[in-house]
Amino acid sequence: MTYVARRTVEWREAPDPGVRSAGEAIVAPIAATSCDVDSMILAGHGFIDPPFALGHECVARVVDAGDAVTAVSPGDLAVVPWSINCGACDHCRAGLTARCGSVPHMAMYGAPIGGNWGGLFSDLVRVPYADAMLVPLPAGLDRVAMASASDNWSLSWRLVAPHLKTRPGARVLVVARGSIGLYVCDIARALGASDVLYVDPDPEHRALAESYGARTAETLEPIRHGFDLAVEATGRVDQLALAVRSLAPEGICESAGNHFRPGELPLLDMYLTGVTLRIARDNVRAHIPDALDLALTGKVAPERVVSHVLDWEQLPDALPENHLKPVFVRTLD
Repeated sequence: MTYVARRTVEWREAPDPGVRSAGEAIVAPIAATSCDVDSMILAGHGFIDPPFALGHECVARVVDAGDAVTAVSPGDLAVVPWSINCGACDHCRAGLTARCGSVPHMAMYGAPIGGNWGGLFSDLVRVPYADAMLVPLPAGLDRVAMASASDNWSLSWRLVAPHLKTRPGARVLVVARGSIGLYVCDIARALGASDVLYVDPDPEHRALAESYGARTAETLEPIRHGFDLAVEATGRVDQLALAVRSLAPEGICESAGNHFRPGELPLLDMYLTGVTLRIARDNVRAHIPDALDLALTGKVAPERVVSHVLDWEQLPDALPENHLKPVFVRTLD
């Protein structure tokens, strides 16, 4: 599945990938979904010119594996992380799987950054480091609900879970536009946040956040010292500024937005308050097992964020549409 122009994707023929070494696997995505950044790319706001293969979130079935692969076998279902990582270099051993030293910088599925690795809306995908990358989908977890574990679901776990462990009962502000913020609301309440305020102009998104127990607002002025943790997932610097201006002293702001546009932050206010700000692509492979474990507890309901379940052959027509979290599925013989 190839992104060719704004709001336009099409199938393009490519040779079937094959196992090239003992540590590789070939997988067939069976439940794939668009990430929040895919929506920005499809709207024409990306920074890479088309055409390129799209998609970096899926659950896949393993169809072939090299002789040295032990983590999965043909027929298994597995989560495929968005970034390419070897699992053995210094960065990978330190958990920095999005900065793997064995592949070009920023190597990933779904965009030709750090090489051309293809996309997870493809019929077949090569996984170069199968044991390091693939995470078996636990029995009892639904492939549709977990289609986003490759990135957004596991990222959302990392945005809040470690902080709530060190700050039990923290007050959480979520400033968002897509699935990440809604997953964060679900996870934050499940893990004991004392208050969650979700800010989004979309009334349907706010209703979903309310179903997770969050308070909601269409817009918001900064709330001085209002929150211990803020999560920004809009890609808008003015909304990031709102988040950091609402932090309590020594508060933490996690920015999961893709900031394609420049802007200014209130640095003096941040200095006087004392805040920690992290803006980064997530090292998601390290967090996928913990995020799946949380899903297994039944305390969360990621399936509510899935807006549509569509057939694989509907990808060209449905993917460019403005859906919150569509999941495209197929059954393999």
